[in-house]
Amino acid sequence: MTKIRVLLLEDNRLLREGITKMLNAEADIKVISSTDSSDAFEKAKTLTPDVVLLDLGLKDQNSLTAVELIRKQFPNTYVIVMDLIPAHAEIVEFVKAGVAGFILKDATIDDFLHTIRSVSKGVKILPPPMTGSLFSQIVEHALQSGNVEDLKSAVKMTSREQDVINHIAAGKSNKEIASDLNIAIFTVKSHLHNILEKLALHTRLELATFAHSQDIANKIHPETPE
Repeated sequence: MTKIRVLLLEDNRLLREGITKMLNAEADIKVISSTDSSDAFEKAKTLTPDVVLLDLGLKDQNSLTAVELIRKQFPNTYVIVMDLIPAHAEIVEFVKAGVAGFILKDATIDDFLHTIRSVSKGVKILPPPMTGSLFSQIVEHALQSGNVEDLKSAVKMTSREQDVINHIAAGKSNKEIASDLNIAIFTVKSHLHNILEKLALHTRLELATFAHSQDIANKIHPETPE
Protein backbone atom coordinates (compact mmCIF):
# COMPACT_ATOMS: atom_id res chain seq x y z
CA MET A 1 0.00 0.00 0.00
CA THR A 2 1.27 3.45 -0.93
CA LYS A 3 1.19 5.58 2.18
CA ILE A 4 0.38 9.29 2.39
CA ARG A 5 3.67 10.92 3.37
CA VAL A 6 3.03 13.68 5.90
CA LEU A 7 5.33 16.45 7.13
CA LEU A 8 4.06 17.86 10.43
CA LEU A 9 5.12 21.41 11.37
CA GLU A 10 3.92 22.21 14.88
CA ASP A 11 5.68 24.20 17.63
CA ASN A 12 3.86 22.55 20.53
CA ARG A 13 5.86 19.39 21.27
CA LEU A 14 3.09 17.60 23.15
CA LEU A 15 0.60 18.23 20.36
CA ARG A 16 3.21 17.35 17.73
CA GLU A 17 4.03 14.02 19.34
CA GLY A 18 0.35 13.20 19.87
CA ILE A 19 -0.58 13.90 16.25
CA THR A 20 2.43 11.91 15.03
CA LYS A 21 1.49 8.87 17.09
CA MET A 22 -2.13 9.09 15.98
CA LEU A 23 -1.28 9.34 12.27
CA ASN A 24 1.36 6.61 12.31
CA ALA A 25 -1.23 4.22 13.75
CA GLU A 26 -3.08 4.44 10.41
CA ALA A 27 -2.16 1.89 7.75
CA ASP A 28 -2.22 4.40 4.90
CA ILE A 29 -0.46 7.38 6.54
CA LYS A 30 3.17 7.89 7.57
CA VAL A 31 4.61 10.95 9.29
CA ILE A 32 8.01 11.27 7.61
CA SER A 33 9.04 14.16 9.82
CA SER A 34 7.56 15.88 12.86
CA THR A 35 9.27 19.12 13.76
CA ASP A 36 8.90 22.74 14.80
CA SER A 37 8.92 25.67 12.40
CA SER A 38 12.64 26.46 12.40
CA ASP A 39 13.44 24.50 9.24
CA ALA A 40 10.03 24.16 7.61
CA PHE A 41 11.10 24.90 4.05
CA GLU A 42 14.26 22.78 4.20
CA LYS A 43 12.29 19.82 5.50
CA ALA A 44 9.78 20.15 2.66
CA LYS A 45 12.62 20.45 0.14
CA THR A 46 14.49 17.40 1.45
CA LEU A 47 11.53 15.11 2.05
CA THR A 48 9.02 16.19 -0.66
CA PRO A 49 5.96 15.08 1.36
CA ASP A 50 2.52 14.49 -0.10
CA VAL A 51 0.88 16.58 2.61
CA VAL A 52 2.19 19.25 4.97
CA LEU A 53 0.28 19.80 8.22
CA LEU A 54 1.10 23.36 9.24
CA ASP A 55 0.28 25.17 12.47
CA LEU A 56 -1.18 28.59 11.62
CA GLY A 57 0.64 30.20 14.57
CA LEU A 58 4.25 29.14 13.98
CA LYS A 59 6.73 31.01 16.19
CA ASP A 60 9.92 30.95 14.13
CA GLN A 61 8.39 31.43 10.70
CA ASN A 62 5.41 33.20 9.22
CA SER A 63 2.90 30.45 8.42
CA LEU A 64 1.54 32.29 5.39
CA THR A 65 5.03 32.74 3.95
CA ALA A 66 5.77 29.08 4.57
CA VAL A 67 2.65 28.08 2.63
CA GLU A 68 3.54 30.37 -0.26
CA LEU A 69 7.10 29.01 -0.47
CA ILE A 70 6.06 25.37 -0.27
CA ARG A 71 3.30 25.75 -2.87
CA LYS A 72 5.57 27.67 -5.23
CA GLN A 73 8.47 25.25 -5.04
CA PHE A 74 6.55 22.00 -4.64
CA PRO A 75 3.22 22.22 -6.51
CA ASN A 76 2.52 18.51 -5.92
CA THR A 77 2.65 18.95 -2.14
CA TYR A 78 -0.65 19.86 -0.51
CA VAL A 79 -0.77 22.07 2.57
CA ILE A 80 -3.32 21.81 5.37
CA VAL A 81 -3.45 24.58 7.98
CA MET A 82 -4.26 23.71 11.59
CA ASP A 83 -5.75 26.26 13.98
CA LEU A 84 -8.51 26.69 16.57
CA ILE A 85 -10.86 28.96 14.60
CA PRO A 86 -9.09 31.08 11.96
CA ALA A 87 -10.45 34.57 11.36
CA HIS A 88 -12.21 35.09 8.04
CA ALA A 89 -9.45 37.38 6.81
CA GLU A 90 -6.86 34.70 7.63
CA ILE A 91 -8.83 32.09 5.72
CA VAL A 92 -8.87 34.30 2.63
CA GLU A 93 -5.13 34.95 2.80
CA PHE A 94 -4.32 31.25 3.15
CA VAL A 95 -6.66 30.40 0.27
CA LYS A 96 -4.74 32.91 -1.84
CA ALA A 97 -1.47 31.28 -0.79
CA GLY A 98 -2.67 27.88 -2.01
CA VAL A 99 -3.80 26.04 1.12
CA ALA A 100 -5.73 22.88 0.28
CA GLY A 101 -7.66 22.63 3.53
CA PHE A 102 -8.18 23.59 7.15
CA ILE A 103 -8.29 21.44 10.28
CA LEU A 104 -9.52 22.78 13.60
CA LYS A 105 -7.44 21.58 16.54
CA ASP A 106 -10.61 20.44 18.29
CA ALA A 107 -11.66 18.35 15.29
CA THR A 108 -12.57 14.71 15.80
CA ILE A 109 -10.01 12.10 14.80
CA ASP A 110 -12.31 10.97 11.99
CA ASP A 111 -12.54 14.53 10.61
CA PHE A 112 -8.79 14.92 10.93
CA LEU A 113 -8.05 11.73 9.02
CA HIS A 114 -10.75 12.42 6.44
CA THR A 115 -9.24 15.83 5.68
CA ILE A 116 -5.74 14.43 5.20
CA ARG A 117 -6.94 11.61 2.95
CA SER A 118 -9.18 13.89 0.90
CA VAL A 119 -6.52 16.56 0.42
CA SER A 120 -3.95 13.96 -0.61
CA LYS A 121 -6.30 13.09 -3.49
CA GLY A 122 -6.56 16.70 -4.61
CA VAL A 123 -9.82 17.53 -2.83
CA LYS A 124 -9.89 20.93 -1.15
CA ILE A 125 -11.83 21.00 2.06
CA LEU A 126 -13.15 23.13 4.93
CA PRO A 127 -13.88 21.71 8.39
CA PRO A 128 -17.55 21.07 9.29
CA PRO A 129 -17.84 23.97 11.82
CA MET A 130 -16.94 26.40 9.04
CA THR A 131 -19.53 25.12 6.59
CA GLY A 132 -23.10 26.29 6.26
CA SER A 133 -22.52 30.04 6.23
CA LEU A 134 -22.52 32.17 3.13
CA PHE A 135 -18.92 33.16 3.79
CA SER A 136 -17.73 29.56 4.04
CA GLN A 137 -19.57 28.65 0.85
CA ILE A 138 -17.80 31.46 -0.99
CA VAL A 139 -14.45 30.40 0.45
CA GLU A 140 -15.12 26.80 -0.53
CA HIS A 141 -15.98 27.90 -4.07
CA ALA A 142 -12.74 29.89 -4.20
CA LEU A 143 -10.81 26.85 -2.96
CA GLN A 144 -12.24 24.69 -5.71
CA SER A 145 -12.01 27.24 -8.53
CA GLY A 146 -8.77 28.92 -7.53
CA ASN A 147 -10.42 32.28 -8.17
CA VAL A 148 -10.14 34.23 -4.93
CA GLU A 149 -11.84 37.23 -6.52
CA ASP A 150 -15.03 35.24 -6.01
CA LEU A 151 -14.69 36.15 -2.34
CA LYS A 152 -15.46 39.72 -3.33
CA SER A 153 -17.70 39.37 -6.34
CA ALA A 154 -19.95 36.58 -5.04
CA VAL A 155 -21.13 38.61 -2.05
CA LYS A 156 -23.78 40.96 -3.40
CA MET A 157 -24.74 44.05 -1.48
CA THR A 158 -27.35 46.69 -2.13
CA SER A 159 -25.98 50.14 -2.90
CA ARG A 160 -27.09 51.30 0.55
CA GLU A 161 -25.35 48.37 2.25
CA GLN A 162 -22.22 49.28 0.34
CA ASP A 163 -22.54 52.86 1.62
CA VAL A 164 -22.77 51.54 5.18
CA ILE A 165 -19.69 49.34 4.67
CA ASN A 166 -17.71 52.32 3.40
CA HIS A 167 -18.70 54.41 6.42
CA ILE A 168 -17.93 51.63 8.90
CA ALA A 169 -14.55 51.08 7.24
CA ALA A 170 -13.94 54.80 7.78
CA GLY A 171 -14.67 54.40 11.51
CA LYS A 172 -18.05 56.16 11.55
CA SER A 173 -20.58 55.51 14.32
CA ASN A 174 -24.20 54.54 13.61
CA LYS A 175 -25.27 58.09 14.44
CA GLU A 176 -22.73 59.57 12.04
CA ILE A 177 -23.70 57.12 9.30
CA ALA A 178 -27.38 57.95 9.76
CA SER A 179 -26.63 61.66 9.50
CA ASP A 180 -24.37 61.29 6.45
CA LEU A 181 -26.83 59.08 4.58
CA ASN A 182 -29.92 60.89 5.82
CA ILE A 183 -31.52 57.74 7.20
CA ALA A 184 -32.70 56.65 10.65
CA ILE A 185 -30.29 55.04 13.11
CA PHE A 186 -32.62 52.03 13.20
CA THR A 187 -32.19 51.70 9.43
CA VAL A 188 -28.42 51.79 9.79
CA LYS A 189 -28.61 48.98 12.36
CA SER A 190 -30.84 46.99 10.04
CA HIS A 191 -28.38 47.36 7.15
CA LEU A 192 -25.49 46.43 9.43
CA HIS A 193 -27.33 43.31 10.57
CA ASN A 194 -27.90 42.25 6.95
CA ILE A 195 -24.27 42.90 6.00
CA LEU A 196 -22.97 40.84 8.91
CA GLU A 197 -25.34 38.02 7.97
CA LYS A 198 -24.17 38.04 4.35
CA LEU A 199 -20.49 37.95 5.33
CA ALA A 200 -21.01 35.59 8.29
CA LEU A 201 -19.34 38.12 10.60
CA HIS A 202 -20.43 39.07 14.11
CA THR A 203 -19.37 42.62 14.94
CA ARG A 204 -18.79 45.95 13.21
CA LEU A 205 -15.12 45.67 14.24
CA GLU A 206 -14.83 42.37 12.38
CA LEU A 207 -16.50 44.01 9.39
CA ALA A 208 -14.13 46.99 9.44
CA THR A 209 -11.10 44.72 9.81
CA PHE A 210 -12.27 42.44 7.02
CA ALA A 211 -13.08 45.36 4.75
CA HIS A 212 -9.61 46.83 5.20
CA SER A 213 -7.72 43.54 5.03
CA GLN A 214 -9.45 42.51 1.81
CA ASP A 215 -9.89 46.03 0.44
CA ILE A 216 -13.59 45.36 -0.13
CA ALA A 217 -14.76 48.89 0.60
CA ASN A 218 -16.12 50.25 -2.68
CA LYS A 219 -15.42 46.91 -4.39
CA ILE A 220 -18.22 44.52 -3.42
CA HIS A 221 -20.49 44.04 -6.37
CA PRO A 222 -23.73 45.98 -5.75
CA GLU A 223 -27.19 44.67 -6.38
CA THR A 224 -29.86 46.89 -7.80
CA PRO A 225 -30.06 50.23 -5.97
CA GLU A 226 -32.69 50.76 -3.31
